[in-house]
Amino acid sequence: MDSLSLLLVLLAAVCHATWNLAAKRSAHAGGVFLFWSTLLSSIAFLPWALWIMAGAGFRWNWLMLAAILASGCLHLGYSFALQTGYRKADLSVVYPIARGTGPLLSSLGAFLLLGEAPGPLRLLGLLSVVGGILLIATDGRWSTFARPGAMTGLRWGMLTGGLIATYTLVDGSVVKLLLLSPVVLDWGANVVRTMLLAPQVLRDRAGAMAAMRGHWRSAWIVALLAPFGYILVLWAMQRGAPLSVVAPMREMSMMLVALLGVVLLREPVGGARLAGCALMFGGVLLLASS
Repeated sequence: MDSLSLLLVLLAAVCHATWNLAAKRSAHAGGVFLFWSTLLSSIAFLPWALWIMAGAGFRWNWLMLAAILASGCLHLGYSFALQTGYRKADLSVVYPIARGTGPLLSSLGAFLLLGEAPGPLRLLGLLSVVGGILLIATDGRWSTFARPGAMTGLRWGMLTGGLIATYTLVDGSVVKLLLLSPVVLDWGANVVRTMLLAPQVLRDRAGAMAAMRGHWRSAWIVALLAPFGYILVLWAMQRGAPLSVVAPMREMSMMLVALLGVVLLREPVGGARLAGCALMFGGVLLLASS
């Protein structure tokens, strides 16, 4: 991976960590928060998307439109799968499984479908990142997976991770093979999500506005940083960075969230979580050099 692509992925991880902290503080607003943050994203990135589409070299085709529709549906499916998993099972089971299987399955898909070479350094880096994710998310409490109901969390976590891998492969293939602008792809996918979420919110507009009371600042942070961070990831892939490297590296945001949680939210940090950060950092170095 060249230096600019590496910088794009690292900056994307910072964006991802920042908007996740904002979303965490507004998690109880649920689907209403998701609708408003997605709508605000669609509005905020509209001028940029229109400027690109007005360019002389831009040409639409049916494959691009189908890809945008598929991307929007997959991202929305991921959001609902994650929220449902959190309702039906423990977050401490669902979250690490989802974030661990996502990059793992994405990389396997890149090896099998995109013909990327799984060299030894890349494989070791991938396993180190996944191991670091599990340590950070569980703080080394492996008994979490033996509790009653853990299998439910495991199933929802794997479904969520599968959707992460699927949208990563779809979006990565679109920007690499169809050469669709990452800005237009992400903006279009957000428009699709907004339209699919709108009926739920319009049924109770007063309740939707009430649920957002005190959460507008967080909604704007998510609306601006979530798309921008993902656009940076897609740019790195469009520049030639292997998907099997980018997918696990973008999970470095978990390490940043853990560290920011200690500093900003005064969350406790154990030795296992610090070891997970070190393992993930080592994995990222291996991926960057592979």
